[in-house]
Amino acid sequence: MRLGIMQPYFFPYLGYFSLIASVDEWVVFDVTQYTPKTWMNRNRILHPESGWQYITVALASASIAIKTAEATVLDPEKSKRTILGKLSHYRKDAPCYDEVVTLVERSFDRSPDDSLAALNISALTAVCDYLEIPFSFRVASRLSLEYPPNLGAGDWAPFICRELGASEYVNPVGGRHLFDAAKFRNMGIDLYFCEFEEFQYDTARFKFEPHLSVLDVMMWNSPESIRAAIQRHTRLTGPIAPGGP
Repeated sequence: MRLGIMQPYFFPYLGYFSLIASVDEWVVFDVTQYTPKTWMNRNRILHPESGWQYITVALASASIAIKTAEATVLDPEKSKRTILGKLSHYRKDAPCYDEVVTLVERSFDRSPDDSLAALNISALTAVCDYLEIPFSFRVASRLSLEYPPNLGAGDWAPFICRELGASEYVNPVGGRHLFDAAKFRNMGIDLYFCEFEEFQYDTARFKFEPHLSVLDVMMWNSPESIRAAIQRHTRLTGPIAPGGP
């Protein structure tokens, strides 16, 4: 079983879904200290005049004193309205505007409670359903795992992989420096890294901006073309050979 583990980001960029598409199982990593002002409660879309702007979910509880699973949304309905308002500048130009608005509404409306993780899981599920990307996931805080104390940044993944019986682990290439391949090899786990090359697409009268939220990608591209782009632009390296990083 090939496993991916990531924090629950808010409508993340397309490379996040490239990673989901590259694995068999996914772990929503919500058991560590919450970090404010990250991709967990905000992302970026095109600005109606130039550049980009943030879309943000206001939080009732969000500090380094809590775990990610404990972060809560202040007013989900207000956040939904605000985000839909910021998306409205796409209305006249983006061919998939209506579909994306429906997806955002569904993501908020189907979230089972006011936790940020629940909202983000609902959004990830809605995007994967729309793009027809298989998304089999488990939530770390709901797993019956006894985590050793003082795990380092590079220790969580091999521990979770071993406990869940994974034979392969895939991480974004940007986190390559965090991992000691020997730890994975000693557990019988192959370590891979996923690299997603920039996907450029037509944005009509707007200037294209790279690395925006998947919402922007979906505004301008059909699900079929997005799936094809994921296949073309995703590259896995590994397994890491003995003596590797």
